[in-house]
Amino acid sequence: MLREVARTAARTAATRSFSRSVLLTALAVVGSLACVGGKRHATAEERERLKAQILDVVPPDAKRVDINFENKIRLVGYKVEPELAPSGTQVKLTYFWRCDDTIEEGWQLFTHIQHEGYDKPENLDGNGPLRELKGSHQVMGPDRWERGRVYADEQTLTMPADLRGPDTLVYVGIWKGDARLRILSGPNDGDNRAIVTKIKTGVSAKKEEGKRGATDLPTLFPTKLAAGEKVVIDGKGDDVAWGAAASTGPFVEVGSGRSAASSPIRGSAKVAWDSDTMYVLIEVIDADVRGFFTDKAAQPNDWTVSGQPMTWNHDTSEIMIDPDGDGDNKDYYELQIGPLNKSFKSQFDAYNAPKTEPLGPFGHEDWDPKMKSAVRVRGTLDKSDDKDEGYTVEASIPWAAFAKGARNVPPKPGDTWRMNFYAMENNGGTAWSPILGQGNFHRSSRFGRVTWTTKEGIAGAGGISAGAGPRVKIDGGAP
Repeated sequence: MLREVARTAARTAATRSFSRSVLLTALAVVGSLACVGGKRHATAEERERLKAQILDVVPPDAKRVDINFENKIRLVGYKVEPELAPSGTQVKLTYFWRCDDTIEEGWQLFTHIQHEGYDKPENLDGNGPLRELKGSHQVMGPDRWERGRVYADEQTLTMPADLRGPDTLVYVGIWKGDARLRILSGPNDGDNRAIVTKIKTGVSAKKEEGKRGATDLPTLFPTKLAAGEKVVIDGKGDDVAWGAAASTGPFVEVGSGRSAASSPIRGSAKVAWDSDTMYVLIEVIDADVRGFFTDKAAQPNDWTVSGQPMTWNHDTSEIMIDPDGDGDNKDYYELQIGPLNKSFKSQFDAYNAPKTEPLGPFGHEDWDPKMKSAVRVRGTLDKSDDKDEGYTVEASIPWAAFAKGARNVPPKPGDTWRMNFYAMENNGGTAWSPILGQGNFHRSSRFGRVTWTTKEGIAGAGGISAGAGPRVKIDGGAP
């Protein structure tokens, strides 16, 4: 009897062992077809067909970038062939993606091509061998990628017959439903679209001298002060140097670029420089000038956690500076100076980032530019029953403040930075360069171009009119 029980137990154990072995074998087979989360890899046929797109390293002739998508995927290189592409040209675009970690099923690649002067981008989401749709998935989309491999994502683009500007911008990203993988670092537009490159179209950006269209991106040529010329920071703006300084002319409506002549808040700015310092003069026209920031204890919701006044919610002037000149919103600066000469100062790593609502910090508020500023009010502060003229802001900022992001500090003659100037009230107002609904006042792709030069350089180019400062040159729209 005991022997029979033992034999039965042995048979049961063997059966269980066999079943477990079969189960493990089955799971191994399934595992060979799937990655984390049950996702299917590409089939053997698909991998064979696309083997030229699956690499171990980035080709040496690719242009290198490093754009980090949530520490999982990185765009590490690209090619554009040809780099100059007039109307009707077929362009081959190749993006080199590296998979650092697997991602969930359903994520797909997208491409937006923004031709200058066009309202909406051209969509190339499904263009290219990796992006061929198989059901609702791209056949070799990012959710099929293997850790450690590089994927050559090829696309073709035919340039429109009616190109309107000198540049076409290429954006890429990774999307699923209403979400996009977040870009942690690298050139991007602030909306998790990587800025890959500009395709040159050969279209001239020159316009009739002195004529500015509503959507044009303005350019300014501040001249270096001559030996012995000085700017005294007292808020008066009456130094001789300001008489010959480059001027923005009247600010325009932020949203449309149209004349702001009927706006209750208007402004203009002038810029000059020397080997140590940038100088800015802003004239704000405002019939009711309010200082407001007088008591932190009584105004707890109007000061950031670091103790800076949130000047944008009341009356202020604003200077935005992206010193590398490419308008990518990487390593840019914000300065605001209100009628009481209370200022907000911060440095940002990317578009509006870092930022903590509702009381900050907004950017890196510990940034100290060593700025000197002074304000003169033309009227009476915080008295609404009379009519004011406005206020004058004068500031000097050492070049050393912009060491992060600038190619040269101080800039060399001919270097171009991106800047914008605003006259604000209640988080709205007027600007030198309009934003045109492409984001908020931080959108550096809409900042004007400021090219640092010398009086000799401007004169040699025929840029000084008798009795006037350097002319304001206007070129095409946002890059």
